[in-house]
Amino acid sequence: MKKPTTRFNTAERLRKVRNVIPPVPRRFKRVKGEERIQEAFENIPRITNETVAEHREDVLRGARKYKYPLQHSKHKIVLYSTGLLVLAVIGFFVYTGLALYKFQSSSAFMYRVTQVVPFPVARAGGHFVAYENYLFELRRYEHYYQTQQRVDFGDKDGKRQLNRYKPQAMNEVIQAAYVKQLASKNHVKVTDSEVDDEMMALEAQNQSNHQELADVTRNFFGWSIGDLKREISQELLAQKVAATLDTAAQAKAASVLSQLQGGADFNALVAQYSDAADKSNSDGQYFNGAITSASTDVPPEVVRQLQTMQVGQVSPVIQAGGTLEIVKLTGNADGKLQAQHISFNLTNISKYVATYENAHPRHVYISIK
Repeated sequence: MKKPTTRFNTAERLRKVRNVIPPVPRRFKRVKGEERIQEAFENIPRITNETVAEHREDVLRGARKYKYPLQHSKHKIVLYSTGLLVLAVIGFFVYTGLALYKFQSSSAFMYRVTQVVPFPVARAGGHFVAYENYLFELRRYEHYYQTQQRVDFGDKDGKRQLNRYKPQAMNEVIQAAYVKQLASKNHVKVTDSEVDDEMMALEAQNQSNHQELADVTRNFFGWSIGDLKREISQELLAQKVAATLDTAAQAKAASVLSQLQGGADFNALVAQYSDAADKSNSDGQYFNGAITSASTDVPPEVVRQLQTMQVGQVSPVIQAGGTLEIVKLTGNADGKLQAQHISFNLTNISKYVATYENAHPRHVYISIK
């Protein structure tokens, strides 16, 4: 028998497969796809004037999670930031506390810190003494001896010298705190004009201008003009408090002035009452004989008063540093003045401070020998 050809066999096989799995009509597939597309278009929501706001909010809501990915964790960021800030503050206070109270650093950085943060170094009665006041005095001492005396506070001898001065610096700032309390109690104040007058007297006595005085102050003490004014203000306050509290000296001076106004002889009262060291040699005449604004051995308050007087005139009681003064102008030759004076020594302010401190003890927060 003749064997069937390959073509016949292939056709036969295809026929059998088609009989088992009939093909899907192409028209059915196209119709099915078109129905799905139509259905998809029908499901698209229609945007009208009534629904446009709702659709816009839907779109924005979906976009926000991409535009602001950290929006849902803002509270965590706040908590973390607050925690880091608290840790930084705690670290700062721990560092500065150790530097100031344990190691007693007087560096420029720590001084700036104490100018901003009022760390206390002691307590004078019911008031704190700022650490900045202590460093203000201590750094003046360090600057002078380092720049003018070439003392090395890093070596053994320098450290010993600085340690000897520390109690003195502490006493001075605590005394200044007590003076302020006494001034407040007795309604004593120092005005800006009084400080400016002292500044002008310093310039005249040193025959310098404002800039030259500023340069000298910076070179010798590391102070600005503002620092110098601060020091002058403290000194004036102590002097005015002493003058106010020394009622015995005030009464003595007032009595002598009353006698002079009644016609008493100035020379005789000099010999009887004056506390000046030069009274026996000159009957109260100032030794230099020619008083000007540049005079360094005559208090500037006295010079200013004399410049307003006529020859032969007697002044009121003048508070001049640690004394009360009554002066008489005896000569004026083209601004070169001659004068006599009667002095009344004031009790040192330290006596009044000591009495006040006994009733209001101090407490020092650092260990100094």
